[in-house]
Amino acid sequence: MPLALPAETSSDAWVTMFNGQDFSGWKANPENPDSFHVENGTLMVDGPRCHIFWVGDPENSEDEQLTSFHWHAKVKTMPKANGGLYFHTQYEDSGWPSAGYECQVNQTHKDRKKTGGLYAVADVLDTSPVKDGEWYDYDIIVKGKHIVIKINGEITTDWTEPDNWQPPKNMAGRKLSRGTFAIQAHDPESVVFYKDLRFKRLP
Repeated sequence: MPLALPAETSSDAWVTMFNGQDFSGWKANPENPDSFHVENGTLMVDGPRCHIFWVGDPENSEDEQLTSFHWHAKVKTMPKANGGLYFHTQYEDSGWPSAGYECQVNQTHKDRKKTGGLYAVADVLDTSPVKDGEWYDYDIIVKGKHIVIKINGEITTDWTEPDNWQPPKNMAGRKLSRGTFAIQAHDPESVVFYKDLRFKRLP
């Protein structure tokens, strides 16, 4: 039986994460920072592996240390694209983020793990709930140890981290704690667009 959705009430307003003009509030690692562009008011991901991390307001360290939250984005993929949205992660100079969870973005890439899954933990396999070339809503809601992912308002993942959770092999950092958000550039053939990026803290 599906668990009840996390309460979304919050005393905090939505925080806009992307202004459509530049990368204020974000920090790309030096691996391949040119994989991220601003194009027609969207955040375009197109290039070799790299990750861009949310740092928020430099005067407010709480912007990058979240526990319970609702993260929203509009996403559009081009054919054979692969991407990911990370939470409870930390800035790293290179490689795949070792901390936190990844929410998969993939309609037609060869990887069986598709959009709406919690990568290598609670996967959506083989069939994506959405199509390439179309904008869709991606919502990630974390409340305590409960994680819900919704695509266009439909629940695709409803998972609670067990008290005795053992992360997948070679993914020791796949566990809930606290941290920031990150967006993935996966490979030179993967083109993904994002807009309306925003989050709010949950109690």
